[in-house]
Formats: sequence, C-alpha cells, structure tokens
Amino acid sequence: MAFQFSAAARNAALDAIESAIGPAPTLTLLTGPVPASCDAVDDGVVLAAIPCPPDWLAPAAAGQKVLAGTWQDLSADAVGLAAHFRVVQGATCHIQGTVTATGGGGDMTVDNVSIATGQRVVITAFTLTAGGA
Repeated sequence: MAFQFSAAARNAALDAIESAIGPAPTLTLLTGPVPASCDAVDDGVVLAAIPCPPDWLAPAAAGQKVLAGTWQDLSADAVGLAAHFRVVQGATCHIQGTVTATGGGGDMTVDNVSIATGQRVVITAFTLTAGGA
C-alpha cells in the first residue's frame, strides 16, 4: 500500500519546496525533450527566461500550489517550439516538466508554444500537486 498523507501534511511539503528553492527563481522555457533529471545537462535552446515574482507560488491548499502573480517574458530570447521548462535558482535546477499551449495538458501551459524572438510569452497555468492523497 502506498503512503497516504493528510491535506495539512501535503500542504506543508509543498510550502517547504517553495521555501527550499527560495524567492524569485527564474523560469526557463526550452526546446526539446525534458532531460532525465534536474541534474542532467539540458541541451535545449532557451527560448525565454522569466524572472518569477518574489512570492512565486500561492500558499498550498488542498494539496496543491499554483503560480502567484504574473509570469511573463516581454521579449523572448530565441525562435523555437517550447517543449519543456526548468525552474532554477542560480545554476541549480529545482523543478522541470513539459510545456504545452493552454488546455494542452502539460505540466505548465503557455499562451503560445511557437515562440519568436521578441515575442511576449505568458505562463497561463502551473500547479504543483503533492502525492499521497
């Protein structure tokens, strides 16, 4: 049987993740497949680098944390198809996952995955969900 946790325990774990990463990390949108782990080298092209707000996730509720504030890049860095993301603090990757257009079911959704240099890029949804419900 898998472990099960109370909503309070799941919420505390999620809030601890945000605390461990720290305030205002950078979100990078990249081309290509998600690397095997956050420790793996990422060969994707950085399409956009978005500085997250200082308090970048809302307080955990019901075992989930969602983005807080506006996550956007007013001028994308390169041309390509956004396929994955990384949340980094300094040189350390802390979270990575898939990117799709809004409604596409990715770990993170953006207003448009086909990115052009100089384009405005807006993150439309990002949710961390704790396991063990």
